[in-house]
This record gives sequence, C-alpha cells and structure tokens, in this order.
Amino acid sequence: MDGLALPGWLRGVRMGGDVALALGVTLLLAVLVVPLPTLLLDAGLAISITLSVLVLMVALFLKRPLDFTAFPQLLLLTTLLRLALNVATTRTILTHGHEGPQSAGHVVAAFGGFLMGGDVIVGLIVFAILLVVNFMVVTKGSGRIAEVAARFSLDAMPGKQMAIDADLSSGLIDEKEARRRRRELEEESAFHGAMDGAAKFVRGDAIAGLIITAINLLGGLAIGVLRHGLAVGEAATTFATLTVGDGLVSQIPALLVSVAAGIVVTKGAGDERSDQVLARQLGQGWKPMALAGGAAVVMGLLPGMPLLPFLALAGAAGALAWTRREAERKAALAPEDAPEAEAAEPPVAEALKLDLLRLELGYGLLSLAAGDAPRLTEQIRALRRTMAQEMGFVLPSVRIQDNLELPPDTYVLRVKEIEAARGQLRPPLHLAIDPSGGVPDMAGERTTEPTFGLPALWIEEALRDEALARGCTVVDCAGVLATHLTETVRDHMPELLSFAETQKLLDELPAEHKKLVQDVIPSQVSTGGLQRVLQALLAERVSIRDLPTILEGVQEAVAGGQRGVAGILAVVRTRLARQLSEAARGPGGYVPLIALSPDWELAFAESLAGPPEDRQLAMAPTRLQEFMQRLRDAFDAAASAGEAPVLVCSGAIRAHVRAIVERFRPSTMVLSQTEIHPRARIRTVGSI
Repeated sequence: MDGLALPGWLRGVRMGGDVALALGVTLLLAVLVVPLPTLLLDAGLAISITLSVLVLMVALFLKRPLDFTAFPQLLLLTTLLRLALNVATTRTILTHGHEGPQSAGHVVAAFGGFLMGGDVIVGLIVFAILLVVNFMVVTKGSGRIAEVAARFSLDAMPGKQMAIDADLSSGLIDEKEARRRRRELEEESAFHGAMDGAAKFVRGDAIAGLIITAINLLGGLAIGVLRHGLAVGEAATTFATLTVGDGLVSQIPALLVSVAAGIVVTKGAGDERSDQVLARQLGQGWKPMALAGGAAVVMGLLPGMPLLPFLALAGAAGALAWTRREAERKAALAPEDAPEAEAAEPPVAEALKLDLLRLELGYGLLSLAAGDAPRLTEQIRALRRTMAQEMGFVLPSVRIQDNLELPPDTYVLRVKEIEAARGQLRPPLHLAIDPSGGVPDMAGERTTEPTFGLPALWIEEALRDEALARGCTVVDCAGVLATHLTETVRDHMPELLSFAETQKLLDELPAEHKKLVQDVIPSQVSTGGLQRVLQALLAERVSIRDLPTILEGVQEAVAGGQRGVAGILAVVRTRLARQLSEAARGPGGYVPLIALSPDWELAFAESLAGPPEDRQLAMAPTRLQEFMQRLRDAFDAAASAGEAPVLVCSGAIRAHVRAIVERFRPSTMVLSQTEIHPRARIRTVGSI
C-alpha cells in the first residue's frame, strides 16, 4: 500500500456523513445538466423506488410523528432525486427514443410494457388515473392536513408552555424535565411547520410529472416523425411506451412518499404504532363487527352477487365478533377485587396526603396563573430560588388551584391545608402604596395592602407613571400575591421544615462535609433534634444556609454537656455571630442597638423558675405590660430617627425576652452580647 499513498492534502480529507450528503446533493444537481448512461439511469431509478418503499415502511411503524423529524428534509431530497431522474430520462427519450423501447434503460421499458400490455390507449388512461390519484387525492389531502396541523400546533404552543411552567412552579416536574418538554414542544412546532412547507414540494412534483409526461409524448412524437422519419403509428407506440414507463417510474415512488406523508401528518397523539391503534380501535366492540358480518351476508344474497367472497368475509367478521364478546363477558364476570381493578383504583392513602402550601384562587384571578409575563408561576419559581439562597430553606412546591366557593377577586393561602392568609386583588389594576403610610392623592379605589395592612390605592395602568412620579410604590396583582406568599412562608418556615426536608438538606451537603455529618448524626444528636434546632433558627428568620457551621455548633454544644435544644441553640447562635451581625447591620454600616437596663436584666433573671434545662418565665402580668410599653416607646423613638435597631440582652434571658417581643414585633431581632461579632461596628440608639 506504500506505492498507493495519497497526497498530503488529500489524506487530511475524511469522508464523513456531512461530506457524503453534500456530495450526494451536488450529484443530484449535476444530473439535471449532465447526460447519464442507461446503466446509471437504471441504478438511480432502482434507488428511487427502494428509498420510497423504505420511507413508507418507516412511516407505518412510527409511534410518534416527532420520531421522524427528518421527514420534511427527506421529502425534499427524494423529490429532487425524482425530478433529476425525470430530466435524465426525458433527455434520453428525446435523443435515443427512436432506437426502440430499450433506449431509455431496462427499468423504463419494463414499467411501460407491463402497464400498457400492448395497448397504447389503455396504458395512457391507466397512467393518467394514477397521476390524478396522487395529485388530487393523496397529495392534496396530505398538504391540507399538514397546513391545519401546523396552524393548530402554533395556536396551542402558548397554552402548552404555560402548562409546563405551572407544573414546574408547583413542583410536579424539575428543571431538567421542564427543559426536555420545552425542547420537545419546539421540535413539534418546527416539525409541523416544516411539513406544511414540504407538502408543497410533493404537489409541485406531481405537476412537474404531468408536464414532463406531455413533453415526452408530444416532443418524442414530433422528433421521431420529423427528424428520424418514423411512421406516425410506430413513433406513437415507441414514445408512448417510453413516456408511460418514465411516468410510472417517477409517479409510483412519488405516490409511495405521498402516502407516507399522509400517514405521518395524520398520526394522532399517543405512543402506539398505526397497526396497534387500528387493531385496538376497530376491534374495541363486538357489535360493529357483527353488523359488518351481517351486511356482508345480505350483499352476498343479492341477485348477481358472488356469494363465496361475501360469505368468507361474513364468517371472519362473525368469528372476530364472537371472540370479542366472550372476552367482554369474562371481564364482566371477573371479581371486583381483581389485581387490575386494584391497580386502576387510587389507593386510599392518597387522601391522607397534605398540601404543605396551597394557593386557592377565585375564578376572577385565574388569569394570574396563565396570563402574560410576569406570570404568577414565574414569580413563585423565583421565590423558591430566592428563599433557598437567602435562608437555606427549600420552599415546598406550591399547589395552585381554583376555588369556586371563593369570591371572584379573593385568594387564600393555606399552610398544611389550614388557612394562613387571604386577600383581594383587582386585575388588571395596579396597587399604589405611599411609603409615608398615607393614601396616595390620586384617582383610584381605596383598599388595604394585604401583606402588611398599609393603606393603598388600586389604580389604572395609565396612572402608573404618575404614581411613580409621586414617590409611590406600584405593584401589579401578581407581585402583590407573590409578596403576600413570601411573608406567609417566612412566618411558617418552622412548620414547613419537615423531618424529610432536614434529611434532604444533610444528604445534599457537599462531599467534604460528609465526615462532619457522620460524626454529629446520629451519635451526638438525632436528625429530629437537629430539625428542632433548625426550626428554632427559622422561627427568628435566621438563615440555615451555613449548615456546616450549625453542625459544628451542635458538636461543640454536645461536647460541652448541652443536651437540650435551648442549650444547643445558644451555642449555635454564638457560632453564627458574624452572620447575625451582618443581618442586623443598618444602612449606616453599623448595628443599631437598644440595650436592656440592668434593672430589667435582674427582673427577668429573678422571674425564671424551674430546672436549669427547662427554665420558665414567671413574671407578673403588670410588670410584663410595663416592659412591653417601654419597649414600644424605645423602638418608636428609634424608628422616628430612621433606625431599625435590635434588642440586646444577656444570653441567659434572651430566649424569654424574644418570646415576649415576637408577640407584637415578630420581625425585631433579639441578640445576646455573645451573638454580636467582635469586629462588628455597633451604636447604641436607646435603652430600656
């Protein structure tokens, strides 16, 4: 092989599939202008016929139209192949047709002789009928179906896209499955659009076949008589045979491909082959089959009708009807507790499942879940992502459903199927809120903002710019609902953090923290114990995203002899001092503090009763009222100065002070001195 070495530039060229396809298309175009010998012409015609049969068989065995996405492109290439061969055979017929029926190749001669059977008129009539069947029936019907399918596919695309978004936001599918469905939806739309265009090629191919046939017949007759001196009868017989043979060689593959196109575009939804669908649906009942058999008997008994074929059909239909009836009778007598019935009936345990988060909408608000962007489903998906980033808490899926018992403009948020919040919306109006706490001085419908209870105004879209110019905050209805959902979730995060979610958080930790998890759980604290610690942190809106640091704090607390949740929580919060200080830092770059005076520190310490691991606050009610009033006064004074301070006390009483503060100021942070990071800038803005 050394003597046959290729040049260096040629060795770098590899015959890949893309190069082979490009060369093939180039050869097809070359056939349009370059004469072909009869041997290559016969080979090309054989390839065309075989390829058309292959396309038809693939179409018959399809389960879904999308399994044959290359069909529109293949339709164009097969049409180009037939036209190129048509031109080549026309050139051969017109130049060598006077030499006899074999002048255009054996394939053309065989088809012409077989169809005509020695009679030119009969052959031309049969060929014309085949041409009409392909052009007027199969091709026209397939083109119309492809056009309607493309239109319906494009019209249904927005609804299908919204259904995917709704399933994703409700947690029924994940991002990977949503991407797969969107890609499949795009492929379906592109496929039907391409089929609509490709059907025009088939129609044009049929028209071109008719014109080429006329050219072959009339042009060949004129050339044979005028140029080569043939008799009119001899020229008509010779060129008619070649013309009909050429037409058949092109029209039969065209008819097969047209039938394949019709099968593909008429394939409905489902994952069954055509034979399975036809057998299942035609034989789904015994009565139609029995009536068809009876009709065959009546037809056979009519005068002059052949009795034998109709009786054979009637016997076959009757046997199928009897078999189907017996199968239905056995199915009806089967016990109700059969395995099939048990499999079809949903288990009773399904009724015990709770929706952790459910949003119920009145019928007037259903457009929020399926309207234009920003849709409610998109905002819920963004909320889940934001909650995971900020709090380290994976929000459960939110189930959205309609509730006809609600007023049209009302929604209800349920946590574990218990109502947690509700509100009213006025789509397509926008909600304008004055940050100063008053009602915006504009035209609109007065209302109360459902999340924080602030006075607000429903305004038209046209007044949005005016409201923004007045310094108001303007939110659309989907944003109002998403904000309400966010605050409701923040208030109920401890309830939503289940044992399973806690275990999932541990399982999803990076590999470098697996050893820490193995050391802490379950030898030092159980998963349930860790769940209660995390719930206590979430109850005060402390992020649990830094789970490794929390586990280290749990390990340190247990090593120090702490076994109760309160003791472990105190150590964990000290470990999170930097995070807590950063969360309490105000716009000025420092942590504003309101300190608890020594008198109140002593009062709380003396009011604690019970064993050390379970201390309870036993302060007189009048004393508690006095404390709460002074607390309100101190925080109101700080708020009027533009500060959002935190309350600082000793670690021994922090949990008890927090239990009092959260009743009327749930968003106020209560920190112990050890929970403020040493490097954090602090400023005391008041004291109690």
